[in-house]
Amino acid sequence: MRTTPLAVPAALTALLLLAACDTGGGDEGGDGKRESAACSVDTVSMEVGPASIAPAAGDTGEVPVGFTNQSATCTLDGFPEVRLAGAGDSATVEVPPAEGAKAQKLTLAKGESASFTLTYERGTPGDGAFDAESLRVDLSGTRTFRWTYGPVAADGQTGHKISVSAYQQVGD
Repeated sequence: MRTTPLAVPAALTALLLLAACDTGGGDEGGDGKRESAACSVDTVSMEVGPASIAPAAGDTGEVPVGFTNQSATCTLDGFPEVRLAGAGDSATVEVPPAEGAKAQKLTLAKGESASFTLTYERGTPGDGAFDAESLRVDLSGTRTFRWTYGPVAADGQTGHKISVSAYQQVGD
C-alpha cells in the first residue's frame, strides 16, 4: 500500500515545534532545577539571641538572629536588612554590613536554618549613642523584636557602631 505525504501548513508545523520545546521558563530555570522564592517573615520562624551583651560603654556585644524555613524552598540573597528603632519609632538606624563581609546566596529547603549576627559597641547615654527600643528585620516583610542590649555607641560621624554579618547556613 502506498502512502501519500500529508501536506502540513508551515505555520502549523512551527506552532507544533514551539509547543514541544522546553524554554526553561515558568517555575524552572534553564538547568531543570526549581527556582525558589525569596524567604519571607511569613515562611520562616525567627529567634533573636541568646546574645553576648556588652556590659559597659566601650564593650562589644553580639546579637545572633536565627531562623528556620517552615515552608517551600526559599532563597536568601545579599545582606540582611536590619534597622534599630527608637522610642515610638521617632528615629531609626539602618545597620550596615560588617566591613569586609561578603554576601552569599543561600537556598533553604523546608526545615533548614540560617543566621546572621549583629555586632555593636555599647555607648553612653547622651553621648550621641542611639537608645534603641526595637530591632526590625526585613525579610519580604518586617518582624520586630525588643532591643534590650543597651544604647549603641556613635561612630563620631553620623552613624553608629553596629554592623550585620552575611547570612550563614546553620547545620550540615
